[in-house]
Order: sequence, then C-alpha cells, then structure tokens
Amino acid sequence: MFSNFDFGVIASSLPYLFGQGMVFTVTLTALAAAMGVVFGTLIAMMRLSGIPGISHLAKGYVELMRSLPLVLVIFWFYFLVPYIGAWATRSPTPIQVGAFSSALITFTLFEAAFFSEIMRAGIQSIPKGQTAAAQALGMTYWQTMATVVLPQAFRNMLPLLLTQTIVLFQDTSLVYVLSLTDFLGAASKVAQRDGRLVEMYLFAAVVYFAVCFTASFLVRRLHSRVAIIR
Repeated sequence: MFSNFDFGVIASSLPYLFGQGMVFTVTLTALAAAMGVVFGTLIAMMRLSGIPGISHLAKGYVELMRSLPLVLVIFWFYFLVPYIGAWATRSPTPIQVGAFSSALITFTLFEAAFFSEIMRAGIQSIPKGQTAAAQALGMTYWQTMATVVLPQAFRNMLPLLLTQTIVLFQDTSLVYVLSLTDFLGAASKVAQRDGRLVEMYLFAAVVYFAVCFTASFLVRRLHSRVAIIR
C-alpha cells in the first residue's frame, strides 16, 4: 500500500516545516493566548461587576463571539480593521494592516470570549467570604480582584486555560485563508510543490496529534499538582 509513497520529502522539508511553519504557529498561539487571557479576564470582571451597562456589554460581546464561526471572524477583521484604523486616524484611505496583525487581533478577541467564561467560573469558585473580608478591610472592587480573588482564580482555572490554549493551537491552522504560512500551510505548500499530498498531510496530522496529546497529558499532570484541596 505504501510502496509508492515517498516519505523522503518529509525529511528534506523539516527545516521549512518547523523553522518557519511551526515557529509561526507557536508564536501566534502564545501571543494570542497571553493577550486573550488578559482581555478575557477584564471581560469576566466587567461581567461580574454588577454595573448594568458594563455587565450587559460584556455579556453581549461573549455571546456574539461564541456564536460566530472563527473563519468568518478572521475574514471580518481582515477586511474591517483597515477601515476602522482609517476612521480612528481620519485617514482618507484604509490603513494597511498586515495579515499577521489581523490574525493576531482576530484570535485575541475571539479567544478572549472563551477565556472570559473560564475566568468567570474561576472567580465565582472563590468563597464569597473572602471577598466580603477584603471589602470589610476597605478594599475596592478592583483591589479585591487583583490581590485576593484573581490569584486564586488563576490557579483554579490554569488547567482549563491551558486546555483552551491547545484548542487555539489547533485553530491557528485557519490562517491559511489569509495566505499565512503556519505549520499546516507549510505542509500544504510542500505537498502541492512535490505532489506528495498524502505523505505531507499524514505527517502534519501526526505532528498535531503528538503536540496536542503531549500537551493534554502535561495539563492533566499539572491539574493534579495545582488542585486546591478544600
């Protein structure tokens, strides 16, 4: 069955696949995850603030992002951001925004909606008595969140945050619609160039499986270590 397959094309393409494709994928994943967690935490705090306007705005944002296909959001921001930039700077022509910047903005804002729900659950998992005690000491809402609630919430939700990051790692393959060269895009280019589609796509699948399976295993080990026994 495999007699006509040429897996040698994989070995000769490894520097390109990992030196450019995987580096791009990991970079985009790390940046989008870090920025998404920060923005998502802010959204979660807004949603739990109890201020009607702010709370409803945060809830509407989360529901909107979670109801749209990611590939649609990628196209949306890719074509919309230049016009938003032009409007903000009062420029007569659309602002030139690179494909990578558009992808980073898209993944950050999209994943922030999911990270915010994880952080909201983490914040709500902290006993209300700790919040009441902090307020009794004269702390404001933001001080209570920053010094008492969020450190514990991050510890409780760290495995879930990392699991969502693994999902983000997989989703970055959608940047092919912007002609960006991530790992899957690099594999696709090699496959079409050398006419070895089965070999390259099979190798890409094995790599994604190995990375995600290993990461998931490490997350489970981490969960057993950081779990707070009550």
